[in-house]
Amino acid sequence: MVVTKNPSTSLRARVKSLGNLKSSGNKIVFSHSSIPEPQTMEELIAQTGYELKGLKRGDVIECIVTAVSAHEIRFDIGAKTEGIVIGKELEMAREVVSKLRVGDKITAFVTQVENDNNQTVLSLRRAGLDRKWKELGEKNKKNEPVTVLGMEVNRGGLLVDVGGLRGFIPASQINPSHPGGAKDLIGKTLSVLVLEVDQTKNRLILSEKALTGGAISKAKADALLKIKIGEIYEGIVSGIVPFGIFVTITFTEADSKISVDGLVHISEIAWEKVASPSDYFKSGQIVKVMVLGIEEKSGKLNLSVKQLTPNPWLALAEKYSKDQVIPGKVSRIAQFGTFVELEPGVMGLIHISKIPSNTEYKTGEKVDCIIESIDTIQKRISLAPVLTEKPVGYK
Repeated sequence: MVVTKNPSTSLRARVKSLGNLKSSGNKIVFSHSSIPEPQTMEELIAQTGYELKGLKRGDVIECIVTAVSAHEIRFDIGAKTEGIVIGKELEMAREVVSKLRVGDKITAFVTQVENDNNQTVLSLRRAGLDRKWKELGEKNKKNEPVTVLGMEVNRGGLLVDVGGLRGFIPASQINPSHPGGAKDLIGKTLSVLVLEVDQTKNRLILSEKALTGGAISKAKADALLKIKIGEIYEGIVSGIVPFGIFVTITFTEADSKISVDGLVHISEIAWEKVASPSDYFKSGQIVKVMVLGIEEKSGKLNLSVKQLTPNPWLALAEKYSKDQVIPGKVSRIAQFGTFVELEPGVMGLIHISKIPSNTEYKTGEKVDCIIESIDTIQKRISLAPVLTEKPVGYK
């Protein structure tokens, strides 16, 4: 998020360019007889040439500060209504707010298109987090350190706060000089290097050891040269985190053992949707993995488990067809419907609108379904339950 000085340009200011503008109550009057007096807001906008923006929740927009107070900030957002930051959003963005002045241009996140006062509610904090991700990406490219705050310890390492974002330092990347290990770092600030940053996957992996321990050792670099992308190796699960598992692969190099760490992202654990990596693996477990990529700077490996098994979705178009009746097992109940496992790695969804009001599924229950559609690219199968009679309200 970048703040720059820019004169506020209101709709009224744009209208002045058409002639002398006078105000009478809520009416706008033009003194030039050659310009017809607008009767509606639409006619006024048409005469100014002002282009209104069609906004929706989730948009990130540029807007101009028109008023700043202790209770709210107002913005010209190029729409019929003004934008506003109030309440909790104002409190959570105090660091940004303290630097704002009338006329500043800033990016904001649309949280509500129109409130009870016909204002568009904005968030500066969420737009600020986008900026933070970009900054960390730059830090990663330039190999520059960042300061983080230790939050809590889990089985895989240390969770930290990075300016409002959650980051993770694997146990293998914590400096061994701390007598109590990761527990010593809770509530303390420390400098680290950014190993991986991926906003789309909400993944931020950091290393204290890379900063304090210097570059990769020659022995480790030599071991990495022997690793081939696409090859299969055996390793040990060294950590489990919400976004995947860490695997340590050990090589023998010059009569000494060299360990190389890698990450199996949650999306590479299995072909089906994985809710928690701990449902599939335990720390210390021996596992076979395929190398998808090598991070040259950090010496980290990008690994996969699911690539070692056939992709069940490739043959689905031939195996299943629309209107086919197929048995399945309820695997998960969601707010919007019920997920049914048709075979290992293949899930279908019965949307809530298809479930009769007097029917309540339970996990593990066997159910017969009708295939409504198959999308092998998006890995989606839409299902409907086999009904003995059509319920009221069925769509």
